[in-house]
Amino acid sequence: MPRLWRRQAPGTEIVGMQPTVGPEAIEGPFDGALCLPGLLKQVVAAEAQHVDAHIIACFDDTGLDAARAIATKPVIGIGEASFHAVSLVAHSFCVVTTLSRSVPLIEDNIRRYGFSHRCRRVFASDIPVLELERPESGASERISEFIREGIRLGAEGIALGCAGMAEFASALQRKHDIPVVDGIGAAVGLAETLIRCGLEPSKRGVWAMPAHAKGLDRFE
Repeated sequence: MPRLWRRQAPGTEIVGMQPTVGPEAIEGPFDGALCLPGLLKQVVAAEAQHVDAHIIACFDDTGLDAARAIATKPVIGIGEASFHAVSLVAHSFCVVTTLSRSVPLIEDNIRRYGFSHRCRRVFASDIPVLELERPESGASERISEFIREGIRLGAEGIALGCAGMAEFASALQRKHDIPVVDGIGAAVGLAETLIRCGLEPSKRGVWAMPAHAKGLDRFE
């Protein structure tokens, strides 16, 4: 995990945390549901360490709203961060993710975040998350094939739809000569911006602290 965190500004410290129980990888809604209790406990633990922001490093943005409700500091999902970042450098974009079962969830998020008119298509490489780091998986070339198809469909930028694809972003951007956004880098940059601006989650409405949470104690 540490090698993914390469784009932070000088002075920014990244602390990697993950639940001790739950699936090894999140590959669809079932895995996402299983990981929620552990994820929320990690948010509580990080708040106790007085972090300045949280990043959920799953492109599905698993548990994002729930985490924002119990956090007092900004919570960034790498999926939402990617859509914002790529839309700032490309008028239209495609997403290349891992398995087909994640495509509907990502498409739902794109609609909910208001980017459906900018997204040409969400492609599934059908390479499992844990296989991305294996050279024999051919992940980089497989992703390249979908980038070429995305360009054919009119995409001017690409969002890589998995944290495990972050290592490919720079090379793919050079290869295809269009912006290729990795969610890790986008989320880190957005978190730093929110911290610098002194912004924290609104506690009115959807992300108000749950009355029964008793200041997060319920999740400890």
